[in-house]
Amino acid sequence: MSQANPIRLFVTHLWEDSDDYLRVFEYLESARNFFYRNTSKPELRPDGDKEAQKEGLRKQIAPVEVIVALSSLYGVSQDMLTFQLLYAQASQKPVVLMKPFGSQAPVPKVLADLADEIVDWDERALVDAIKRQARHEDTTRWDTIEFKMD
Repeated sequence: MSQANPIRLFVTHLWEDSDDYLRVFEYLESARNFFYRNTSKPELRPDGDKEAQKEGLRKQIAPVEVIVALSSLYGVSQDMLTFQLLYAQASQKPVVLMKPFGSQAPVPKVLADLADEIVDWDERALVDAIKRQARHEDTTRWDTIEFKMD
């Protein structure tokens, strides 16, 4: 992964920006040396029925290497979120599922079954999961703690 070869990702949406959708990009933008290209375009809602919306989602998901799924969307529209994850699975695209933000509620089983990896809302965990799932890069980062001994 480099600036010339960014990871292509899609973040699940319901044709509008949600707080969690925007939060994902805050996390990704704050990560150092992490380059990505977002193919999700919630602002480009297609005219027409649900089938037109599904076709729009298929076009956004097709070129990506990894999908970041927001479990918080499940309560809003189970069928559209499940559709996005099923299409990802059918297209052999890995899914990184974000747990509900600020909640201890468990991830719905149907979503957990469609995910390749489930992560907490943590910038480092999200970036590492995306790298692992998209490019099979294992990030062996260690926390360093400095202290003085007297």
